Amino acid sequence: MDTIAPKTPATLPFSAWQAMSPVGAAREIHARLTALPAPLRAAVVAWLRPESELAADLSRGTGLIPGSLEPGGSNAFAPLHGIPYFLKDLFDLAGVPTRAGSTFIDKVRPTPASDSEIVRRLHQLGASCAGKTQLVEFASGLTGENPHYGDCPHPQFPDRLSGGSSSGSAALVAAGVVPLAIGTDTGGSIRVPAAFCGLFGFRMTPHNALIADAFPLAPTMDSAGWFTANGPDLLATWQSLVGERLPATVATPQGCYLPMGALLQNADPEISRQCDEAAAKICGPIDAFTQGKLLNSWQDSLETYVTIGMSEAHTIHREWLAPYHEHYDPVIWQRFTDAGKYPHEQIVQAYAKLKKIWAGWRQFFLNFDYLILPATPCPAPRKAECTPELRRSILALTAPASLGGLPVLSIPVPLPSGLTGGLQIIVPAADSTVVPWILNR
Repeated sequence: MDTIAPKTPATLPFSAWQAMSPVGAAREIHARLTALPAPLRAAVVAWLRPESELAADLSRGTGLIPGSLEPGGSNAFAPLHGIPYFLKDLFDLAGVPTRAGSTFIDKVRPTPASDSEIVRRLHQLGASCAGKTQLVEFASGLTGENPHYGDCPHPQFPDRLSGGSSSGSAALVAAGVVPLAIGTDTGGSIRVPAAFCGLFGFRMTPHNALIADAFPLAPTMDSAGWFTANGPDLLATWQSLVGERLPATVATPQGCYLPMGALLQNADPEISRQCDEAAAKICGPIDAFTQGKLLNSWQDSLETYVTIGMSEAHTIHREWLAPYHEHYDPVIWQRFTDAGKYPHEQIVQAYAKLKKIWAGWRQFFLNFDYLILPATPCPAPRKAECTPELRRSILALTAPASLGGLPVLSIPVPLPSGLTGGLQIIVPAADSTVVPWILNR
């Protein structure tokens, strides 16, 4: 039987936070953090902005957009004015060490003198950074485990984990501490914790300006993203960062869904059934011909993901693996070290396979506007369930979009047990009109 956590504060929408005074909002965030169970609090917060500083910054966020006050016109507030958010500790804040879930990286990398691009963008939009969140060490994991700062519990089911690697960001939104949190997604690190924690999420694309200056895991697939507790707030963030030039109304897009059973035979029956039923309410199933073409292009995608992702991670870490061996999570140290032994031909073949996957996606999007896949093969797992087999099963669902370099909207799927799954709505471009169409349904 699942252990239910003491009742966490209700999640509040953007509008409720914007209605608070800056002092009141800053006090509320600190109070909500203090009320969290100690293991959860330790596993989610990497750095917290002092209450007085946060209140001052939130006050700035309530100002008018420069130049918006024109004769005969109406005042225009910054679209995310007064919205507090937490930032995954892969992104830089000026004067705050970036540790990337590790215990040593701040010793070999100087404290940043400037903010990451995504922080600057959110600042311009009126949002205020309340702190930084813990993560799976160096973002190399999908279940929220970290031996240094504690595995991240699910806020409502503390005997289960929140998912990772953006574990702290997802958990703080699910716990109602803030309405918005920034994460990253290489192999599913927005999509997986969003599904496990019942959140909405959005994964951007690799090589975008919002990810370019984050501490990298595998640059070919690294993407920025974010979490909210509801669809309207996800849409407001998306419109502010991505889709502000889109028309107010959009035509009905054409899409299809791929059932869980087409990719995995060992998925949890309840989540498989509920995800397929949720997808069927949005669009019809994929036709046999298109399914065959897609699955053929995705052959060996798991091996391709691991080879490319871990070989790129090894390149980033190779100068630290020997001198800082004892400071790494042993599992992650082994994962990065083993990748340094991949034969050159294996890596060459993986990048050739990547091109085949890109071609398969291009062909699909000639005829469809989106594809829906389940996000996870099970609800939030317990520690004992976080096995290599679970990792492979998750990646069977998430790796195709990662390798395609594609943006993904994540929406939650409630389960009868009270736990949650999720759907991936995979689109060809971050500003796809599919995003507002789905969120406005």
